[in-house]
Amino acid sequence: MIRFFVLMFAFGIFSASVAAEELTGRARAIDGQAIKVAGVSVRLFGVDAPDLAQKCTTKKGKSQNCGDLARQMLDSLTKNVKVKCTSVKKDADGTPVVSCYAGPFDINEQMVASGWANAMRGESDKYVRAENFARARSEGMWRNVVE
Repeated sequence: MIRFFVLMFAFGIFSASVAAEELTGRARAIDGQAIKVAGVSVRLFGVDAPDLAQKCTTKKGKSQNCGDLARQMLDSLTKNVKVKCTSVKKDADGTPVVSCYAGPFDINEQMVASGWANAMRGESDKYVRAENFARARSEGMWRNVVE
């Protein structure tokens, strides 16, 4: 009988730790590289988007808020869809760093391929190819000069 309770207790702890590593639900963009999903603020793994107030200049000299445009892109990728995020690690401040999907689509990769985020090479080379694609096509911020 004691063995049964020990096993149930161990299984309960194991289940809780697995569940803590995955978040599923509706998401809201905080900025171009962070979302709030299932009530938890997370940062996208391997992605470095412009700061929220960061400006960029078009080739015609017009100033734009690239940080807000990046947030809008992330919001459009996560709006009205069920998002599934898997924890990769935690930042120094304890914020979960995650890979997120909307169905089969890698949201992190989509941010880089759309040109509204850089591949964060210090963290991973996973999205370098997507960044090269966005640069070659002058997508997103790559059609501007980022300040």
